[in-house]
Amino acid sequence: MKLLSRLRCNENTFNVCAALFFTVVLNALFISHAWETIPYITLHDYFFAATLPLVLFCAFLFIFSLIALPWIRKPLVVVLVLASAAANYFIYSFSTVIDTNMIQNVFETDAQEATALFTLRYLVWMAAFGLLPAAIFTLVRISTRRPTWMNAVHRVVTALASIVVILLVAALFYKDYASLIRNNKGLVKMITPANVISGVSHYADNRWFAGDQKLVRIGLDAHKGPLIKAEKKKTLVIFVLGETGRAEDFSLGGYGRETNPKLAHDNVIYYPNASSCGTETAISVPCMFSNMPRAHYDASLAHHQEGVLDIMAHAGVNVLWRENDGGCKGACDRVPHTDMTKWKVSELCRSNFCLDDVLLHRLNNYIDSVKDDTVIVLHQMGSHGPAYYQRYPAEMRRFTPTCDSNQIQDCNHQALVNTYDNSILYTDSMLDSTITLLKSWSSKYNVALVYLSDHGESLGEHGMYLHGTPYVFAPSQQTHIPFLLWMSDDYARTYDINQTCLRQKAKSDAVSQDNIFHTLLGMMNVQTGEYQPALDMVKACQS
Repeated sequence: MKLLSRLRCNENTFNVCAALFFTVVLNALFISHAWETIPYITLHDYFFAATLPLVLFCAFLFIFSLIALPWIRKPLVVVLVLASAAANYFIYSFSTVIDTNMIQNVFETDAQEATALFTLRYLVWMAAFGLLPAAIFTLVRISTRRPTWMNAVHRVVTALASIVVILLVAALFYKDYASLIRNNKGLVKMITPANVISGVSHYADNRWFAGDQKLVRIGLDAHKGPLIKAEKKKTLVIFVLGETGRAEDFSLGGYGRETNPKLAHDNVIYYPNASSCGTETAISVPCMFSNMPRAHYDASLAHHQEGVLDIMAHAGVNVLWRENDGGCKGACDRVPHTDMTKWKVSELCRSNFCLDDVLLHRLNNYIDSVKDDTVIVLHQMGSHGPAYYQRYPAEMRRFTPTCDSNQIQDCNHQALVNTYDNSILYTDSMLDSTITLLKSWSSKYNVALVYLSDHGESLGEHGMYLHGTPYVFAPSQQTHIPFLLWMSDDYARTYDINQTCLRQKAKSDAVSQDNIFHTLLGMMNVQTGEYQPALDMVKACQS
């Protein structure tokens, strides 16, 4: 500390050192990946590669020269260093892309999800690349011998010189930079702290500064149709919303390992060609319950507009949301909902999370109490990473060896896949238990079940882990999701549904979360101007 206390430099040197640190250390991965995209055919390519760190350095020097004024210089650098170090950890460890959607996940995650990411490696990383550099920048003394006006002149001259260098490079290599950015859209999102600042500003703008945020009501004309009104027996549909389940690991869809042994005997209708609306819960969940298709989805509007659950409530259908995954992202805000982790069911819950069977805890009591047509949403913890080993009970540890760690990038790939597949086995068991529960109520209700995951998961393919990659270049592991239906014979008979037809169409039809809004309305025979029959997966097989 005595050595640090003796460190002294002038203002310009401080800015140069800060720019060098952000360029060489905090953006080393960006530079490395950018260099890998260059073909190196001619000498021009080598000169272009050399300009990449130069342009980045000049850009940082320009920013620090203009913005890092004496009274905000050090706090600003410290905040940017810590934010960049944290972003870099996830980029290096999981190939995570830092953008607005990822920032939304950060702001809307719960304590259980967050603590799963705070590992020893993360703490060491933050100490080495965040806290230590921040401490050095804080403790170094900046000489103030020159007059204030002279320091200002030096800052302006340095900023102008930086701009001149950038413009000269642009004049010589514009086509190369344009091609690099156009053909590698995710590369720019690796530049820190620009990715963090952009993500936070866009999230804040969408979340708090998007203008009129009054609730937009839709489907006020909703009412029960003639089929459900004429039926003496009420209808009960359970919608199981999975978390991080990827279709690639469902044996129902052709996966070579038997991960769905129970569902295979439950006569379910499986859709092998299903895709998600997003690659993260914060996008997919509100999207699938909204009336907006993925191509035209507006997250800001979805935040303050009613969805399919609200419309069913308008029609007089009972709605209940049971939560085990940190929140419904606004989809259940205006209907009855309960966080099952708060129930503290000892045999199913640990200190900060619960196994998914908690969603069925005393559900019979609720079903027995309702007197009308009902939709129940069960939001799973599912296969949420990186702590896959905590997502299933001991008896589901069938595929071994397993990766019993949050540091999944350090595990043997097969062990990681084994652990993830065990979580899918548990989902299979939980869904089977839900179907069994529905069957037990088939004398009182016409019963059906819908299951799909919010998005998929990467397990090291292409060097990527977890999820959240921007949809435009997300791998299929993150967008191809499991999707299935189950219905009792009485339900099919009441609603004139040909299940053979459904099975045939399921094999060939490409479906997505765009179908959920309209399929749920159709399954409950709720009539409204918001309903589009062409997007109802069941409608084509109804008489």
